[in-house]
Parts: sequence; C-alpha cells; structure tokens
Amino acid sequence: MPADTSRSIEKQIEEWLAQMTLEEKVAMTAGSDMWHSTGVERLGIPPFKVTDGPNGARGASWRGAVTSACFPVGVALAATWNPELIYRVGVALGEEVKAKSAHILLAPTVNIHRSPLGGRNFECYSEDPYLTSRIAVAYIQGVQSQGVGACIKHFVCNDSEFERHTISSEVRERALREIYLPPFKAAVKEADVWAVMGAYNRLNGTYCCENRYLLSEILKGEWGFQGIVISDWGATKSTAASANAGLDLEMPGPARLMGPRLLQAVKDGQVSEEVIDDKVRRLLRIVLLSGVMEHPEEPEKAIDKPEHRALIREVAGEGIVLLKNEGDLLPLDERKIKSVAVIGPNAKAARVMGGGSAKVTPHYVVSPLEGILSRCGDRIQVRYEQGCANYKRTPVLEAAWLTPAEGEGTGLTCEYYNNPDLSGEPVATEMIRNLHFFWAGEVAPGVDPNQFSARLHGTLTVPETGTYTFSLTSAGLSRLYIDGKEVVDNWTEQRPGEAFFGMGSEEKTGQMELTAGRAYEIKIEYSKRDPGRPGGLTVGCLPPVAGDALERAVQLAAQSDVALVFVGTNDEWESEGYDRTDMELPGRQNELVERVVAANPNTVVILQSGAPVTMPWLDEVPAVLEAWFSGQECGNAIADVLFGDVNPSGKLPTTFPKRLEDNPAYINYPGEKGQVFYGEGIFVGYRYYDKKKIEPLFPFGHGLSYTTFAYSNLRLSASEIDADGKLQVSVDVQNTGTRAGKEVVQLYVRDVEAGVMRPEKELKGFQKIALEPSETKTVTFTLDREALSYYDPVQKAWVAEAGEFEVLIGSSSRDIRLRGTFTLKTTALVGPDGQPIQRRRLSIKTPLRELLADEAARAILEKHLGSSRQAALHSDFVLGLSLEELSRFAPELLTSERLQAIEVDLAKL
Repeated sequence: MPADTSRSIEKQIEEWLAQMTLEEKVAMTAGSDMWHSTGVERLGIPPFKVTDGPNGARGASWRGAVTSACFPVGVALAATWNPELIYRVGVALGEEVKAKSAHILLAPTVNIHRSPLGGRNFECYSEDPYLTSRIAVAYIQGVQSQGVGACIKHFVCNDSEFERHTISSEVRERALREIYLPPFKAAVKEADVWAVMGAYNRLNGTYCCENRYLLSEILKGEWGFQGIVISDWGATKSTAASANAGLDLEMPGPARLMGPRLLQAVKDGQVSEEVIDDKVRRLLRIVLLSGVMEHPEEPEKAIDKPEHRALIREVAGEGIVLLKNEGDLLPLDERKIKSVAVIGPNAKAARVMGGGSAKVTPHYVVSPLEGILSRCGDRIQVRYEQGCANYKRTPVLEAAWLTPAEGEGTGLTCEYYNNPDLSGEPVATEMIRNLHFFWAGEVAPGVDPNQFSARLHGTLTVPETGTYTFSLTSAGLSRLYIDGKEVVDNWTEQRPGEAFFGMGSEEKTGQMELTAGRAYEIKIEYSKRDPGRPGGLTVGCLPPVAGDALERAVQLAAQSDVALVFVGTNDEWESEGYDRTDMELPGRQNELVERVVAANPNTVVILQSGAPVTMPWLDEVPAVLEAWFSGQECGNAIADVLFGDVNPSGKLPTTFPKRLEDNPAYINYPGEKGQVFYGEGIFVGYRYYDKKKIEPLFPFGHGLSYTTFAYSNLRLSASEIDADGKLQVSVDVQNTGTRAGKEVVQLYVRDVEAGVMRPEKELKGFQKIALEPSETKTVTFTLDREALSYYDPVQKAWVAEAGEFEVLIGSSSRDIRLRGTFTLKTTALVGPDGQPIQRRRLSIKTPLRELLADEAARAILEKHLGSSRQAALHSDFVLGLSLEELSRFAPELLTSERLQAIEVDLAKL
C-alpha cells in the first residue's frame, strides 16, 4: 500500500474513533448477521461482507440461488506445485468475491495433513509447511490484488474434524513453530493477509479464540499482524477472555458473547477501553481497505467468464498426478483405439469438490464421461457402465423427475410458514430444484430463520419400474409422503448423525414400488424448532439397482480396447464436520477394479479423492491417475490428460501410505478424553516415513510425466557461508523425451551434524519449469539462514547450527538425483520476532537441569553417556549439580576424558 494511502486510512480511523461512543465501539466486535460485520450508521460507517471459499465464492445463500465458478480443491491446487498459476486462481477468486458483493473471502485453509483421515484434507494443501506456505502466499496475493481480502484459516492445529469444537490439540512448541505456524506466518509477513480465522479447537488446553499466546503474543506481537482476527462460526467461548486475548470479531451475528456482554465487561473493569480501541481500529481498517464506502453492497451476480472456465480447466489438468504408467499405456493413442469402456461410480458423476462450508453451486459441471465423449466425438466408441456405487448417503432426488405443484419446469413447489407446525398461510413460496438445503441465516424473503416450517410438493415421475429407496436427513424434523402414504418418518423419532456439520439426524429411509411414466403426488414436510441452530434437509432417492451391475461392467471392459475405471470418494465421505474412518475405497470399488483389470489388461484407474486411499490392486493395474476433486471442468481436464493434450505435471503434496497403520498420527489419532497428542512432534508426513524408514505407497513429491527429465551439473556458489550469508544452488535439467513437459525440481536440506534430532531432509525450495524435447534449463535456488534453522523452545530462538549441511535435488522426496554439501561456519540464533539473540553459554559448570532443558545439550549428553546412563541423572539432587561437581560423586560415569569431550561439544553450541 502506498505510504500516502496508508496515512490517509490511519487518519480517517482516528477521526472516526474519536467520534464513536463506547456502545458503538463494542457493537462492532460482533457480526450483524451470518455474513456481515456491524457498521456505525450514525457516522456513515457501513458493514463489510464475508463469503465462504476456498474453491469458489458462494455468497450469502447456502442454497446456490446465485451460481459460482467452482475451482479445484486445495489439495489439487497444491498438487500443481505452481505458485504463479495459483496467483492467477487467486485473481479470479477475487473477481468472484466482488461479484458476490463481498469484501473478504474466508480462505485459504492451511491446516496440515497430519492424518490421512482428516475430513478436510481435501480443502487443505499439504503435509509440508513450506509447500503450504508458498501456495497460500500466492493464493492470498492473487485474491487481494483485486481490492478484496483473504482470511487464512484455521488458527491453529485444527487438523482433524473429530470433536473439533472442544478437543485440545496438545502440541510441543518446536512442532508448533516448525510445522503448524509457518503458513500463517508467511501469510502475514509476505502476503499482508487481511484476516485470520481463529479455530474451534483448544491448543494446549486453551481455546484458540481466547488464546492470548497465539493471538496477541505471536500473531499480533511477533509477526506484527495489522488485520482482524475473526472467530470461526460459533467458536467464541467467552467474553473478557476472548477480548483480552486478541479476538476482534465474533461471528456469526448477532452478538452472543461480544457486543452487549463486552460492554458490561468494560464497565466492570474486566476489559480496558484501550483493548476495545485496538479492535475497532483493525475493523475500521478493513472497512476502508475494502472499498465498501465507495461501492455500497449490490445484489449478488453470477459471472460465468470464459477466462475462468479456461483457467479452471488448466489448473485441474496441471494438478492431476500420474502415479503409475507401466508400458506407457498413457497417453491413449486415438489412432490405435476403436473402443473405450468408461466404468465406475465416479464416471458419470462429477466429483468437483468436498463437503461442508467449502461447497458452492457451480455454474455447470462436466463429468468424466461427458469430457471423454466430447474429446472422442464419433472417432472412438465410448460406452458406460457404473459397475458399483460409492455413496455414503442416498443420492439426492433428481430434479428432472419432479414437476412443481405450481408453475413450469422441473423441481418442487416450496411453501414456507413462520411457525414450526405448517399452520396458517405460507409467508413465502418458491420453486426448488436442488433438494439439499442448509438454512443458516437466509431462508427466503419474509421467513424467520430462527423458527419456521416448509412444505415441498409436486409430482414425481420415475424413468424405470422397480423398488425405489427414499431418504430424509435433516437438521430439524422431516417426513415424506407419496400419494398420501408416509414413506419416510424422520419426525417422530430421530437419532443424531454427522450431516450438517454434526447438527443433523441420521439418515432415515423407506422404500416404495413405483411404475415408470406414472405421475405420483410427492410431499415433504419440514419443521425447524431450535432457534439456536441452523436448519437442513436432504431428500434422497436411490433408483432400482441392477443386481448384475458389476458383471456388466466387467463384460464391457472385456469387449473394449481400453477400460477407464473411475473410482474414489465424494463430498459425503470427505467433508467438514467428520473424518473418514479408514483409507479404503467405499463399497465394492476395489473389487470392481480387480475384476475389470483381470478382464482387460489395458486398464487405467482414475482416482478422485481429496486424501490418500489404499490400492490393493496396484500391482495389477498398469496406469493410475490421481485427479482429486478438480472443479467444474473436471471431466474435460481428465480427458485432456488421458489423451495427451496435457502432459501431466502434478506432484503429490502429501504422502500416500501403504497402510493406515504406517501414518505418523496413527497411535495418537483421533484422541481421547478431550485431548489429542501430537506425539509425532516435527515428524509429520515424509519426515516421519524417512525417519522410520517406512516405504510409502507413493512418496511426497511423486508424479510422473509422459516425458523424462535428466538432472546434472549441480553447483553450489560456495563451500562455506556465514550465518548471515546466502548460498546459490544451481542445477541443469534436460527434457530427454519426445514430448514437451513440465518438471517440478525439488530442493531438500539435511543437517548432517545436527546437535538435535532433525528430519532426514526438509523441503526448502522448488521450481516448476517447462521444457521442450531436448531442451535444457538451469534452475537456481537461494538458501539462507532460515532454511537451515530449527526452533529451540528453551532459548525461544531459531537456531542455524554451525556445521555441515547437505543439499538434495530430486524429482520427489524419495527420488533424489543430485547431492552436494556445504558448511555453515557460525551458529546463529534469531528470536521469534526476527531479531538476533545471544545463545546462553553452556559448559560442564552449568547445572545439569539447564543442560537437560536444552535440546542440543541433551543430545550431546546422550551421545557421550548413552540414554540409559543419562536417565540416571534425573533425581532432584543430581539435577542441581553441574557435570564437574557430579564427576566427584561418579568418576566412573564422568571420566576426565568423557568430561573433556562433553566440554568440547558444548563449546561448539
């Protein structure tokens, strides 16, 4: 921001602040509704508006009244390993935010892939903090280039959905600093992010939204954050504690714990007016930055731009990862193929996103089957069989089978009543096509969102005769009638379930024989009675399932030149609100793959998931793609890669383990008695697999191409550097194949002489380059002190320890092509605020208690004494002695030679 603009903003803030009453100030600390802050009408200060992301900008309605561009999910963005491309995604999303007349996008989500079971892994980027940081910074800079803000979330260690509202993530300081905080720090220091969202969970016993250490000491203190801290929706747990900790805005509104309660806390002396003023300054800064003063809120718009369509297709294609390609089965050569079998539950359905608050209603979607049909035209025969199902809950009732009671088109007539029992006259009527509702805030004009009922009715005409299964899942009461007969009762008896963010019921089902072509009267009744909770309703319908569906798929595969099998999960299995229970493909999908490849060895498996899955059939299948949940253009993007129009260049941003039991969080996940211990410490993801020497199914950074790349000529600019110096690392990469392609060159660093336990290697740089056949490019990286440092919680400092370091250049974390070494000549310590500090001098005269508290010194003692002998030093009496003093009592343990060796190593620290 230009200096004169910044001065002008700060001047206006102080002018407003001087005119505001205490009541007006505290009113600003809570939202006015689901999506708006609170303004000050007397002074002409408007509220600003936020909207959910991160793979689109939904706007105020959960029901998709205004459609949105649907981009690939977070893990797919990270799989591109292309920050420049992600910047362009951010720019487009900024345009989408403005189209929804909003000012802050509630994105990106940068929690870490700690366990492969995390329900929102699809929404997050990676298991690695460096990759996460680079993608997040590019995303935020792109969004904010459009004059709107980003809100990075969820601060912090909200890495699974299990008991997410209350669980305490028990995390050691070193792991917190090295793994979980870096993406947030980068967003603040490099991207100047406008807002940070406080998480639901507790961190080491204290709720994140009332955690002073997180919000005031680290975020606003050490990092100098000038934006606002927003609570996750309903995550504010207290008044004075949250206010004093650094929470600026309670959401959603109206106020529950801020606002009037905060006013009373100020009057009671629990919160100072200076604390309130700091919050108001931050909130006013957003008002001025957002442009809401010059451009008042307008009706939301759907902007289906051709440029956005093309960008979504490009990003989706670049994020697809070629996991395996034996015999170069891919790309498919349309000159040699006459018939293609398209098989699987994810072939005809477009798996474009995960579930929860990240969902949008896309302008359109392209399924893989549609993409392949479009690509093949009439040149190749394309036939389809589903084979099996992979739904978790009954699929939503098809609008095409419904006719409203009033009006034309497809869908149902929906009548709303401002009471819970459908009595009197309706206050609003509309035609509904999507029979999945989540009513949080807006319902329909004139409808009280706190307590209402609804009746949906019309006619149902099914395409085939047979037994249909109907279902209701609701946050509230619901029941379904066909021709006056109650088919599903989710009204008189309910059991709690995981739908609607854990606020909904279990799914209730009922069956009915229906005849094709006959019109049946259908009626669904719904009642929302709890004013403190959102409402929700999903009407499902499963048509008759052919008993021989799998056999038909196998037969089709045997009759075709190539079989393309689309399997994976969907937005029911991977969603906000709950975690997965295992890594298996749901239903009979594994059996489907095994049977199809047995019938046709030219089988390609295309996975669509947001997290790792097991692949018991991997040895038998020659080619496998991971296509993720890749947005509204997913079918076209997949076809582009299958037929070679796009050369795959995606790399895994997370490790795919062979077994669930292999993952780092397995022992401690999901937690118990309100706590989850991050017992793996800094050994998250590939750091753990390396340390334990566990062979993964596919390693972090893995991804093949239709061409090949050779690495050569590694050069380091120096053999030694000072702590404040920089090292240039250069490598030549050549495309040795016959196709143009892109390669992600990855740089890892290993501390060869570490005085503390460190990972075998850590990602510290990457570049994506495009190469024509036979072309060579030189890639150069810069390493500095920060890239070499670990965090020492005793000294509260980042430590770059003198000694030898190794640079590893590779195509994945397990495919290292070149290595080189250099020496850091001097040890450097830098505080969390970035200022250099002096290390405490440790020696054999230092009390043992202090030596054991220092991770590097503790490692030296273990080196010279061994772990068993070191354990004997932990009595209260011994801890108060120095090693020199202790040697008089235990000369056989601390010989003069051993004491001298310890002194030499301590002097190096």
